[in-house]
Amino acid sequence: MSKASANASPRLVFARNLRRARRLQDLSQEALALQAGLSRTYVSEVERGMRNISIDNMGLLAQALGVPLGDLLDLDMLKRLATR
Repeated sequence: MSKASANASPRLVFARNLRRARRLQDLSQEALALQAGLSRTYVSEVERGMRNISIDNMGLLAQALGVPLGDLLDLDMLKRLATR
């Protein structure tokens, strides 16, 4: 784990991983929001790290993407996804 990733806040880790997972599935923010029952604006704010997201909404987004919530909080997820 790099020094920069060790200092990343959980909110920013989640934001980066959420955006990456969504893009890998070729989903728009609007499509993800619809599947999760949230607004597109909310998803956008979460992906930019501007929103202090609740654990319940984290679960909704993970479920909508079909990925374990733990993966969206994993500092090294981006590296693993990039090598697929």
